[in-house]
Amino acid sequence: MAPKDTSLPLSMVSLVVYFRWNWVGAIISDDDLGLEFLSELRREMQRNSVCLAFVHIIMEDKILFQKNVNIYYNEIIASSAKVVIIYGDKDSHLQLNLRFYRLAYLQRIWVTTSQWDMIVHNERLLLDSFYGTFIFLLHSSELSGFKKFIETVDPSKYSKSISLAELWWIYFNCSLTSFNSMNLKNCSIEKRMQWLFQHHFETSVSGTGYVVYNTVHAVAHALHKMLLQEVDTLSKYSGDKLEFDSWQMVHFLKNIQFINPVGDQANMNQKENEYVEYDIQYSIEFLPNLGLKMKIGKFCKHLPHGQQLYMSEEMIKWNIDLRQIPASICSVPCSPGFRKSPQQGKAVCCFDCIPCPENEISNMSDMDQCVKCPDDHYANPEGNHCLKKVVAFLGYEDLLGMSLACLALCFSILTAFVLGVFLKHKDTPTVKANNRALSYILLISLIFCFLCSLLFIGQPNMATCFMQQTIFAVTFTVAASTVLAKTITVVLAFKVTTPGRRMRWLLVSGAPNFIIPICTVIQLILCGIWLGTSPPFVDVDIQVEREHILIVCNKGSIIAFYCVLGYLGSIAMGSFTVAFLARNLPDTFNEAKYLTFSMLVFCSVWVTFLPVYHSTKGKSMVAVEVFCILASSAGLLLCIFAPKCFIILLRPERNSFQMFRNVHFKIEKNSLDVLYH
Repeated sequence: MAPKDTSLPLSMVSLVVYFRWNWVGAIISDDDLGLEFLSELRREMQRNSVCLAFVHIIMEDKILFQKNVNIYYNEIIASSAKVVIIYGDKDSHLQLNLRFYRLAYLQRIWVTTSQWDMIVHNERLLLDSFYGTFIFLLHSSELSGFKKFIETVDPSKYSKSISLAELWWIYFNCSLTSFNSMNLKNCSIEKRMQWLFQHHFETSVSGTGYVVYNTVHAVAHALHKMLLQEVDTLSKYSGDKLEFDSWQMVHFLKNIQFINPVGDQANMNQKENEYVEYDIQYSIEFLPNLGLKMKIGKFCKHLPHGQQLYMSEEMIKWNIDLRQIPASICSVPCSPGFRKSPQQGKAVCCFDCIPCPENEISNMSDMDQCVKCPDDHYANPEGNHCLKKVVAFLGYEDLLGMSLACLALCFSILTAFVLGVFLKHKDTPTVKANNRALSYILLISLIFCFLCSLLFIGQPNMATCFMQQTIFAVTFTVAASTVLAKTITVVLAFKVTTPGRRMRWLLVSGAPNFIIPICTVIQLILCGIWLGTSPPFVDVDIQVEREHILIVCNKGSIIAFYCVLGYLGSIAMGSFTVAFLARNLPDTFNEAKYLTFSMLVFCSVWVTFLPVYHSTKGKSMVAVEVFCILASSAGLLLCIFAPKCFIILLRPERNSFQMFRNVHFKIEKNSLDVLYH
């Protein structure tokens, strides 16, 4: 007969969500209504991410009831849930169970229906709480005449099947002679009127009572229709009493619709009641028999989702100090920058907070998953906001780029100065003895080596990406092959001095100088293959550095890059080997020791370059390559030409042919002539 009402579980869960609670307990009676309420409550909680900390189903079995009372009480004490929902018939063992609890000391927030509102225990409200009670009252459940009936009724005038004595025992704190007896004591009219005067007695009925109220009226309406249908036959049976079988009423009850005395629409064929409204009241007892109860909101199921619950913010602030109401949560909410990590074996409301992974954020509280920042953004240190990456490259504005550019220019100027010194003193023995033509070529190539490092600094484009590796490879090949030619020339000058030897012609004709164009052409061929197959290109790298979008020149074919570098290294190793073998020649005319040391520095720099280059990222890779270019070029300049400039500029007395003849008179003059020319 009663239409299904899912509004109460939904309204209670809406209240829980409104106050941001997600960890609540439930105490219900073990009957059909209680179990159905629990089923709907679980369903609504699951939809709204609310969890049940505990569920106490109060059974009517006296043995089980007495066994579980203390267990339930201890579980409430131990639970971190500060909100407890109570639902069930007040005439069941549920009320007795609550009387055993010392509720005033539990300091919980109770959420229940109006039938539990005015029940008194030890001259205090049964649901007395330091934090108060939220009460859901049917909006139209005030029955006309019900208040006057309760105030004037005498249980002795009614059948024992009507539990008016028990009702007085509940409301007026009267005592019974025995639990099963309807005889009252300590319940005089004066005491009853005093209680009614002190309390604003609620004239509402419970949900079950309201259903019974409608059911009685439905039966009355059904009987009325049956009588109207039989009015034509009354003449035939005027002397007889009308009798009906109960099965005859079923048809009328199924289709009955009426407006009850309260003003609500009643439809017995309705499976679910859609038009239910609940008033939400808040009550708190300050002193015994002195409390406050105010309406703070309402719940209307027929309204659209999101508008069903209305809470008066002004009434809440006036009645409730929200700072004093505890948060009924299983775990502290995760702040932005953290995400929830479920605790194994526990409800979803219980979790740990762990920081978001690299480059992921959570900009709200209690996020299940962190959100990855876009590729052109990065997560701030707090992990709650994505910041746009800044375009970066090794530019002249950077301190590192500016320093390297200044070094390149300074060394270029220094090399040009050395070239000027050699040109000015081109006819002196020191310049002639070091093969001045090769020295000029080496100095000019070193100037280009220093200047080519500037191609690596600044914002890359297609032109610079093409030129930087090619010019670097060619200029360094010229420099290394020139050192190789100088080394071979020195060796030939001191070893191949006998007139009858065939290789003397090679020395006199300047054949070692052909090493430079041959080595350079081979390097040009390698660079041509590189540029033709997989040339360098401008690349945007968003992964290398967390806060920057790097614009770099991608090598294209890394194999071609290492072939070019390896070929350059083989020339350098050849120069180092030849110079090392000629290190013990006469010192004055011999620069083999300087060539050996210069190539040792050159090779050491580029051998060190490989692991360092691969261990760095972004702008640092470019800076490492530029530094190696400058360091190796400076090594050649200083190791080969610094001693010569020292003699030319600071020891001019040693820069004469007579000095060379006095020291090395045993060396044949034709060897000197070869070195001079």
